[in-house]
Amino acid sequence: MPNKIFITGANGQLGRDLIHELTSRGVECVASDIQEKFAGDESCEYIPLDITDSNAVDSAMKEPGISRVIHCAAWTAVDAAEDEANRAKVYAVNVKGTENIARACADNNLIMTYTSTDYIFDGTGTTPRKPDDESFSPLNYYGLTKLEGELAVKKYLQKFFIVRIAWVFGKNGNNFVRTMLKLAKTHDTLRVVNDQIGTPTYTPDLARLLADINMTEKFGIYHATNEGGYISWYDFACEIFRQSGVNVNVIPVTTAEYGLSKAKRPYNSRLDKSKLVA
Repeated sequence: MPNKIFITGANGQLGRDLIHELTSRGVECVASDIQEKFAGDESCEYIPLDITDSNAVDSAMKEPGISRVIHCAAWTAVDAAEDEANRAKVYAVNVKGTENIARACADNNLIMTYTSTDYIFDGTGTTPRKPDDESFSPLNYYGLTKLEGELAVKKYLQKFFIVRIAWVFGKNGNNFVRTMLKLAKTHDTLRVVNDQIGTPTYTPDLARLLADINMTEKFGIYHATNEGGYISWYDFACEIFRQSGVNVNVIPVTTAEYGLSKAKRPYNSRLDKSKLVA
């Protein structure tokens, strides 16, 4: 079992569930985020950290006892990332921030886990992408910066986990489930795209996976979503309303018909998870 795990992005929806999962297993954690205080309920050490500040990152990674780092911090507002005014900040967080973490891990002999995304691919076709598939062609600026983050991890480290995820939702933060339930309070009818296909990923389940792989030394690149097959956002919305007992009319539309997003979205978010059980 690792001595102590350092978590970036600890106040995010995945970070909070990850802290909960690790502390419930008796793993000592150091939580960090840009905010001054930890948003979770768990009792653990917390360090306010701006990952774009290389000196601050270097200092934090020298915390006694740390053996592994799980890097969850990222700019994830996909549409906002397309705005020219935001691009320098997106790059600083997703690329330079990840590079700062990777370099500090290399300097201190720490094992790093980097959470990446299906957005590094071009989103075409119907075949699930395999972890070792290197036919990268990001559709938008967010995907490009996450890919460059992956390259930074590979540049500085020999021992690492890159875990690509998709369609993430949980109890905390902004996500598709919360958006649908919020919109249903003010709309009788909702239009949801039915030609973008993937698999939802529940953050408590993802947190368990990240904790599990960090109890091993099976380093490499993995894809991780929940089980249950591939569905559309329309299918997901219908199931959200069915399980929550909300009565709303959901109309399936194509991405072209929907036409509201600044950033291009992948039609194919299918990820092949077979490596996890190999």
